[in-house]
This record gives sequence, C-alpha cells and structure tokens, in this order.
Amino acid sequence: MGADGGAGRSRRMPRAVREQQMLDAAVRTFGRLGYRAASMDEIAELAGVSKPLVYLYLNSKEDLFTAVIRREARALVEAVRAGAEPGLPADAQLWSGLRAFFAHTAEHPDAWAVLHRQARIHGEPFAAEIAVMREEIVTFVTALIGAAAREAHATDDLPTRDVAGLAQALVGAAESLAGWANETEDVSAKEAAATLMNFAWAGLGNLMRGVRWSPDPPDRP
Repeated sequence: MGADGGAGRSRRMPRAVREQQMLDAAVRTFGRLGYRAASMDEIAELAGVSKPLVYLYLNSKEDLFTAVIRREARALVEAVRAGAEPGLPADAQLWSGLRAFFAHTAEHPDAWAVLHRQARIHGEPFAAEIAVMREEIVTFVTALIGAAAREAHATDDLPTRDVAGLAQALVGAAESLAGWANETEDVSAKEAAATLMNFAWAGLGNLMRGVRWSPDPPDRP
C-alpha cells in the first residue's frame, strides 16, 4: 500500500516540477559528459522517469539541451543583476556583480560547463542562445563602465566605442577566469573577482582619469 501511495503521489506531481527535475538531470549529464556523449536514457534514469516521458515533455535531445541553456543562462544573468547592489559607486557595483558571477558559476559548475563549453562548440542553434545571454551581461557591464566615466568626469568623455570594447573585454576575461577557477582547487569567488578587478579596474581607473596607454613614447610626434 505504501509503495502504491508513493507511485500515486509521483503521478500527481505537477508537470512544472517534473520538468525541472528532468532539466536538473540534464544539466548534470550534459555538463559532465558533453552533448554528444550524453544519452536520453541516462538523463531519464537520473531524473527518475521513463525515457518516453522525457520525450513527451521536452520533445528531443536538441530541445532538451536548448531548454537547459535557456534556464541556466537566465539564472546566471539574474544572479549577476541581483548581486550588483544599486546605489553604490560603479566600481563597487561591478565588484559585487563579479562576485555574484563567480559565486554562481562555482556553485553550478555543470551549468557553467554547458554554457561556457558545450553550447559554444556545437554551433547553431545553441551558440545563438549563448549570444543572447552574453549580450545581456555585456549591456549591463557597459552601463556600469559608462556610469564610472560619468562619476569620474561628470560628463560622457569616454567614447561609446571605447566603453563597448572595454565591456566586451571584461566579460570575456570573466568567462575565461570562471572556467579556470572551476578547474583549480581553492579559488574562491571573492579571489576570482579580486583578480579581475585588479587586472581590469586599475587600468580603467587610469582611463577614467584621462591617462591612456599608447604604443608610442610620449615625446614621439
């Protein structure tokens, strides 16, 4: 009777909850085995459901992988936005946002493996999904760098093109550093964020003060 009751409760589990269980299992499987090597059988077994049920809910392996990318990308973007405390100076907002980014990627290494490696190497349509996530983060960082320039000069002295390029460089560095941190023992989110701030913000600080690096010596015309 107890077993039957448990089965009945399982059957009555809301679709949304069951689907999240499947996505959780898929994240773990794709993150550890890769898209090609992962099988729907393994995902179904880990989720505690039948393979036909996975297909019923999520249609195909490609659709399942896409759903995983969308869910994990949304979670990462939300974590970064929530981590950057509004009302603080731009550098403090960037610092808190970076800490949130590295904390999230460290706490969800399988999801980061999917977003940073698997989705990129298998081309469309997966790469397009990652591009959407990345653009959201770049837009957010662009706004912070622009705000920092305004705080430094009380004007928009830093050209839009420079701000956009700096944001792209900073996000790219954060992505690479997160991959390295997840593969290296004893690197905390705070340490990873501090590494990037020391690397990037020190230079940005000079730029905000109008001090630019040049390949030519100062006395060369």
